[in-house]
Amino acid sequence: MEIYILLPIFVILCLLTFFLGWYIQNRANKTKINSAENISKQIINDAENKAKEIILEAEKKAKQFKIDAEKYAQTLKKEKMLEVKDEFYKRKQKFDEDVRLKEKELFDFERKLRNEKETIEKLKLDLNNKQSEAEKSINTYNVKIKEVDEKEKLVEKLIKENEELIVKQSETLQSIAGMTEEEAKKVLFDNLINKAKLEAAQKLQEIREETKQEANKIAKEIIVQAIQRSAIDHSVETTVSVLQITSDELKGRIIGKEGRNIRAFEAVTGVDIIVDDTPEAIIISAFDPFRREVARVAMERLIQDGRIHPARIEEVVEKVERELNEEIFRVGEQTLIDMEIQNVNRDIITLIGRMKYRSSYGQNVLNHSIEVSYLAGIMAAELGFDPILAKRAGLFHDIGKTVDRSIEGPHAILGYEIARRCKEHPIICNAIGAHHDEIPMEHPISVLVQVADAISGARPGARRESVEAYWKRLEKLETIATSFEGVAKTYAIQAGREVRVIVECDKINDIMQDQLADDIAHKIQEEMEYPGQIKVNVIRERRSIAYAK
Repeated sequence: MEIYILLPIFVILCLLTFFLGWYIQNRANKTKINSAENISKQIINDAENKAKEIILEAEKKAKQFKIDAEKYAQTLKKEKMLEVKDEFYKRKQKFDEDVRLKEKELFDFERKLRNEKETIEKLKLDLNNKQSEAEKSINTYNVKIKEVDEKEKLVEKLIKENEELIVKQSETLQSIAGMTEEEAKKVLFDNLINKAKLEAAQKLQEIREETKQEANKIAKEIIVQAIQRSAIDHSVETTVSVLQITSDELKGRIIGKEGRNIRAFEAVTGVDIIVDDTPEAIIISAFDPFRREVARVAMERLIQDGRIHPARIEEVVEKVERELNEEIFRVGEQTLIDMEIQNVNRDIITLIGRMKYRSSYGQNVLNHSIEVSYLAGIMAAELGFDPILAKRAGLFHDIGKTVDRSIEGPHAILGYEIARRCKEHPIICNAIGAHHDEIPMEHPISVLVQVADAISGARPGARRESVEAYWKRLEKLETIATSFEGVAKTYAIQAGREVRVIVECDKINDIMQDQLADDIAHKIQEEMEYPGQIKVNVIRERRSIAYAK
């Protein structure tokens, strides 16, 4: 019974529980729906508020952007205005400058017009004056023409009277002199011709004297100017070179055992080595400057190397000779570059380089040739000749001194042959061969080269002897020539290489002239010491001078 009672109760309880759960669930659902609606409303309200805030913010930003845009626009406007103003000022300055230039051109043109106008006015005034003068001259000329016509009539009358008088006088003279008119004319003409010849000869002699004096004056001025513009050092060569060594102990090594090193060195180089008591020095002696230079350089290298023995000496000397031969060509090239001389044969370039190691009476031949080149070029330019040819001839004039000593002949002729073989200009060849009168001179440049050579050799200090000894030698040369009877004047020229003797023509005839030259030369040989040779030039001439007072 209890089961039948409990079962409905259980069912009832289950139904009550189901309805209660349904009710509670339904209630909860309604609560949730209300809550969601409330939340949605809240969200919507929040969204609306947020939207309002965003709109307000956007409006604020829009206002700010508008303000900034206005400010930027104003700034940009100011910048563009400044750029426009700058461009305006630039164009205005350019325009003003153009205007000023145009105004200046206009002002210059106006001034030119004024000047031309003034010139035209002056010309017009001068033309009027000249026209007035011309009219006056014409009037004067007409008056003079009338006077001339009257004088012509008078002259014609006088001529007729003179002709009649001449006829009468001729008849009278013929009757007195016993000569015809033709014979008298011939005598008169002969007398006039002889008198004219005499006067012409006198005038010609005066012109010659004046021309000679003027030529001497001009020549002296040209030579002095050339000497003043040329400043070549005179290096007087000696026959010895002093080589400094670090210690006297090296002298023993240079001499070698029983002198074999020094004998080998002297045999290879052709010089004399003097080792004496001079502290820390040895002396290299030789007349040939090239050999002396080879010996000096070779000895310096041997001392630096420390190996001094015959085989090493031969090796070093051979190497030094080869290097110096190359240096000779470089010296020749550099000399031509310095002298601005081009297109020279390689053989002549080598000979010019050799001049550095040649001397003449103690004077370095290269320095002497450079000086002669400058002097000849300057004098040629002054006289209107080609200075390039003169400089070239002056530089080449002594190349004959550098040829091999086995070739015989005067150095001028040797140089002449070398220049011809190297196809130098005929004027240059003639100047080289004629600078010691070995061949006749064919162009004035030859004379200039000879003069420049004499100037360079005659300068005090250029040659080995001192100025006092030089003057004494010239004075003695002139004294010896003057000591002979019949000698009027003597002049020592060309640095003492020539003495010019002028004799009295009435005391010395042509036959005695040749004998006098031989006697003077013989006496110079006996009483003087001099380098080279001296030419004795005896001149005999007769001069007749007359003056019309």
